[in-house]
Amino acid sequence: MKYLTLTLTLSLMLLASCRQGQTIEAQTSAVTAEMALEGVNKYCHDEYDWSVADGNPEMMYDTMGDETEAEYKVIFRSYTGSFVHFYVNKADGQTRMVDVVPALNIEEESGTIDIHDYLEKKIG
Repeated sequence: MKYLTLTLTLSLMLLASCRQGQTIEAQTSAVTAEMALEGVNKYCHDEYDWSVADGNPEMMYDTMGDETEAEYKVIFRSYTGSFVHFYVNKADGQTRMVDVVPALNIEEESGTIDIHDYLEKKIG
């Protein structure tokens, strides 16, 4: 009887620790609006030459757009007048990019990134 009780107790503890680990992992993959903006900002600074905007910062910027239940929209404006719309999934950080050129009425998918790849890793 002791073995059965001990086995049952240990099994319950193991299941509880597994569920706690899944909860922590789910919480760390979720994205806030601030994280979405920070990640897009870092991505854009890595991928685009911002030196052309040194004298006129309004030429290039990123800003928050609309928000839905499932995603944030972050908008990057290039010095050329084109835009990249980043649709950041709130649950997992997967981000799809859409290039928009208003002057030519062009809108096309241009790729995906994981926003977590562009966020600071915080320790402790």
